[in-house]
Amino acid sequence: MNLQYQRLQEMCDSLKLISVAQGYSDLAQDAVKNQVRYTDFLEKLLEAEIKERQRRSQRILTKIAGFPAIKTLDDFDYSFAGSIKKTAIEELRSLSFVDRCENILLLGPSGVGKTHIAIALGYLATQAGIKTRFITASDLMLQLDVAARQQKLDHFFKRTISGYRLLIVDELGYLSFKREQANLLFQVIAKRYEKSSLIITSNLPFGQWHHALGNDAALTAALLDRLLHHSSIIHIQGESFRLRNKQKAGVINFTQTKKEEEKIMTN
Repeated sequence: MNLQYQRLQEMCDSLKLISVAQGYSDLAQDAVKNQVRYTDFLEKLLEAEIKERQRRSQRILTKIAGFPAIKTLDDFDYSFAGSIKKTAIEELRSLSFVDRCENILLLGPSGVGKTHIAIALGYLATQAGIKTRFITASDLMLQLDVAARQQKLDHFFKRTISGYRLLIVDELGYLSFKREQANLLFQVIAKRYEKSSLIITSNLPFGQWHHALGNDAALTAALLDRLLHHSSIIHIQGESFRLRNKQKAGVINFTQTKKEEEKIMTN
């Protein structure tokens, strides 16, 4: 190995210029062949390093976010979720709501794509260098309960609640919380109010949230007051994507399932 090349590799390692170390040789040969100016050669080297650092940052942020799967807005079936105006979702691509510390509320029955949209927006955020966290409401409550029992709530709020510019809480309302748990959720909302953004998905209309929050109407009103002050609300209607696929495969009779649901609701 050329001694000068070896020294360059060692200096790149010391400065953590991984892409420069990997691409120096090929770019140098290309520069000689095409008589590239020194400044142009240096610009290409640094440009390659910046792009690689961005890719590494995106991979790390995506891993930290904890998405159950990667979803994108391009993959979303707007024709099935007919109640959604595509323009309303597409306007969120800019992520300006994160800069404004605004919240996004995705409401609708199970299986209509709320989680898909939430993950897609979260993934866009990680690709833009925004520290993001995805967590279900039930898992968030479990972690809050543990932190409270261990008297580590302050640490948990600093690390998990305030440590992310975008926090996605999925499936709020599917499980009911006790009053003490509802109070912990209120603290989550209060600590992020006008400081950072939330995306929340829920199967419940706002008028029924108190049923999931310890039947505490006063606390629910205070929580919604902060949550909705700076927010965009997106209602999604339609049949479940998952049930539709099962129906197509002949696994279930969707019409019969709907009739059974209606019968249960009326009894």
